[in-house]
Amino acid sequence: MLEAVLSGFVVSLTAPWWQRIGRAASGWLLAVLPVGLVIYFAQFLGPLTDGTTLVTSDRWLPSLGINLSFHLDGLSLLFALLISGIGALVLIYAGAYLKGHPHLGRFYAYILMFMASMLGVVLADNVITLFVFWELTSVSSYLLIGFDHEREAARAAALQALLVTGLGGLALLAGLVLLGHVGGSWELSVLLGRGEAIRSHSLYQPILLLILIGAFTKSAQFPFHFWLPAAMEAPTPVSSYLHSATMVKAGVYLLARLHPALGGTDDWHYAVTLAGAMTMLVGAIIALRQHDMKQLLAYSTVSALGMLMLLLGLGTILSIKAAMVFLVVHALYKGALFLIAGAVDHETGTRDVRQLGGLRLMMPITAVAGMLAALSMAGLPPMLGFISKELIYEAKLQAPQAGWLITLAGVIANIWIVAVAITVGIRPFLGSAAKTPNQPHEAPFSLWLGPVILAGLSFILGLLPDVLGQALLSPAAGAVRGEPTEIKLALWHGINPVLALSVQTVVCGLVVFAVRHQMRRMPWPRMFTGANVYKLSLDLLNAVARVQTRAVQTGYLRFYLLMLIVTTVGLGGYTLIDRVELNQQSGWSDIRAHEWMIAIMILTATVMVVRASSRLVAVAALGVIGYGVAVIFMLFGAPDLAITQFTIETLAVILFVLVLYRLPRLAALSSSAARVRDAVVALAAGGLMTMLVVAASGVWRPAPLTEYFAQNSLLLAHGRNVVNVILVDFRSLDTLGEITVLAVAAIGVYALLRLRLETAKESSDYDS
Repeated sequence: MLEAVLSGFVVSLTAPWWQRIGRAASGWLLAVLPVGLVIYFAQFLGPLTDGTTLVTSDRWLPSLGINLSFHLDGLSLLFALLISGIGALVLIYAGAYLKGHPHLGRFYAYILMFMASMLGVVLADNVITLFVFWELTSVSSYLLIGFDHEREAARAAALQALLVTGLGGLALLAGLVLLGHVGGSWELSVLLGRGEAIRSHSLYQPILLLILIGAFTKSAQFPFHFWLPAAMEAPTPVSSYLHSATMVKAGVYLLARLHPALGGTDDWHYAVTLAGAMTMLVGAIIALRQHDMKQLLAYSTVSALGMLMLLLGLGTILSIKAAMVFLVVHALYKGALFLIAGAVDHETGTRDVRQLGGLRLMMPITAVAGMLAALSMAGLPPMLGFISKELIYEAKLQAPQAGWLITLAGVIANIWIVAVAITVGIRPFLGSAAKTPNQPHEAPFSLWLGPVILAGLSFILGLLPDVLGQALLSPAAGAVRGEPTEIKLALWHGINPVLALSVQTVVCGLVVFAVRHQMRRMPWPRMFTGANVYKLSLDLLNAVARVQTRAVQTGYLRFYLLMLIVTTVGLGGYTLIDRVELNQQSGWSDIRAHEWMIAIMILTATVMVVRASSRLVAVAALGVIGYGVAVIFMLFGAPDLAITQFTIETLAVILFVLVLYRLPRLAALSSSAARVRDAVVALAAGGLMTMLVVAASGVWRPAPLTEYFAQNSLLLAHGRNVVNVILVDFRSLDTLGEITVLAVAAIGVYALLRLRLETAKESSDYDS
C-alpha cells in the first residue's frame, strides 16, 4: 500500500514531462495511474467482504513510535476507489478542458499530488502519518484553487481555504496527539479497540472538540462552510474532484474512522448532529439564491456534507448505513454535475443559469448525463439517489432523540435540493434555446465521458443496488461501527411513510423551483456569518502586524540585539529564580590574590572599553581583556586554549590598530538616557550569566564523555591529544562546517578584491 500511495507523488514530479510528450493525449496517458490503482484496490473487494483488514507498516521514526503504517478495510477501500476512479475521469477531462493552457503540466502535478495525499489520509493507520497527509491535501488544494494565480479572486480563495483548513489542521494535530497519549498508541487499529478507555478519560472532551474542529473545517461545516463556495474560483476539474468527491469528505472520513473510539456519547451526538443539521439547512437554502452553476452545486455540496455529518452524529445502525450509501450517491451525481457545468461553460461561454436553455438540441449527450445526475440528486426512481433518500428518511424517523424534528429539517433541506437539481441539471437543457456568448455544440469526447460514466453508474446501481451494498457498502459500514454490518438495498419497499415523505419532497421541490425567482427577490437577513468573522480576523491580524512591524522592525541592529538580550534575560532569569536553587557556599576564601588581580584587571579594562573616546584606547583595552582570559585558561590547566587565545588576541589587536588608526575619534551618537538603558541591560545580562555559573557550579554530575574520550581517542582515532581528536574526528562534521564557512568568506573577500582591482583597471583604461 505504501507503493500505491507514493506512486502518485512520483508521477506528479514527472507530470510536466509527460504532458510535453503526450500533448493532447496527456490526460489519457496520466489517467493510467489512477486506473491501475482502481484495479489494485478492486482486488481486495472479495477478501474484505467478510470483515478482514490488511495492515502494513514501515519504520519511519521508531524512536517516537511513528511508522508509515497503512490500514485497508471496508471504509478505506470505499474512499480509495472513489478517489482513484473519479481521479482518472478528472485527469481525462482536464486534458480537454485546459487544452492549450501554458501551465497544464503544472496542473497535472498538483492534481496527482492531491490524489496521493488523499489516498494517504484514508489509508493511514498511524495518526501522525494521517496528519502529514491531511496537511498535504491542504497544501495541494491551495495550489489547485489558486491555479489561475494571475486573478486576485483565485489567490484570495486559495489563501482563505488554506488558512481555514490549516487552523483546523493545527487543532486536529493537538487532538490526535492527545488521543494517542490517552489510548497508549499511535496506531488507529489499536486505538479503535480502546474506545471505552478513551471515552471514560478526563481528556475525552478536549480530544473530541479538537478533532471536531479539524473535521468541521475540512468538510465545510457551519460556521466554517464559507470557504467552499469561495473555492469555486478553481478550474472546474478541481471543483469536481476536490469539492464534491474527495477533499471535503476528508472530515467525514475522519469522524467515520474514529466513530468506534469517540462515538456513542452524548457529546458526540449533540455536537456532530447539531453541526450537521445547521450545515444541511444553511447550504440548501443559500444554494437556490445563486445563479452560477458552480455556486449552486457548491452550496448544495455544503448541504450534502451536513447531511453526512448528521447521519454520523445519530450513530444508529440505520444512519451509518444511510451515510455510506449517500457517500457514494453524492460522489456520483455531484461529480457528474460539476463536470457538466464545466462542459456547458466550455461550449457556451457562461455558467449563469439565467442565460441557458434548450441545450438538449446542441449538446444531447451532455444533456442526458445532466438529467440523469439531476434525477439522482433529486431522489427520483430508478436512480440510486432515490434509494439513498428513502434510507436517510428512515434513519431520521428512527432517530433516538427528536426524530420528528430531524426529519423535518431533512425534508426542508431536500425540498430546496430538488429545486437546485432541476435548476442546474435539467433547466439548462430544456425549453427554448437561449442566446449564449458562444455558439453551443456538443462537448468533445473527453468532456462528456466522465459525466456519462458517473451518471450512468447512478442509473445502473439504482437498478442493481444490492450489488453495491453487498460488495462495497457492507464492509464500509462494518468498519465504521466496529462490528459486521450488512446492507441490503432495494429500489422498492412498498407504500409507507418514507415513500410519502419522498413524494412530498419532490412535489414541494417543484413548487419551490416554480417560484424560485420570487424567492430570490425576498430580503435575506444579513447575519454575522463565518465569512464576516474570517474577514474581520484577517483584517485584525494585518492591523496588528502593521503596528508590530512599526514598533519592532526599526531597521537598527542595536535595537534587535537589545530585544533579544532583554527577552533572554527576562525568560532565563524568571526560570532560574523559579526553578533553580543557587549554591549558598560562596567560596570567597578560596580565591587567591593573583586571581583577584586578574579579575580586577579585566573589569577595569571593560570599563575603559565602554568609556574610551579613542578607538585605539578601546582596542588596547579589549586586548587586555583577551590576555586576562588567556591567563585564566593557563591557571586552570588549559594551556592549549591559553596559547590559542594569546595568538588570536595579538592578531586581533594588530589588525584593529592597522584598520582603525586612520578613523576619527569616537563621537557620542546616543543620548544619556539610551546609554543608561544599555548599561542596565548589559548589567542584567551579566548578572544572569553570573547566576547561571553559580548555579552550575553547585551541581555535580558524572561526565561519561570525559572517560569515553580519554579511553577512545588513541584507540579509535589514533591521537593522543584529546582536544584535537574531538575536533578532527568526533566533531568532524562540525569542524567541516566551520572550515566551509571560512572558505566561503575567503572566496568572498577574494572576489571583492578582484572586483576592486578590475574596476580600477577599467577606470585607468578609460582615462588613457
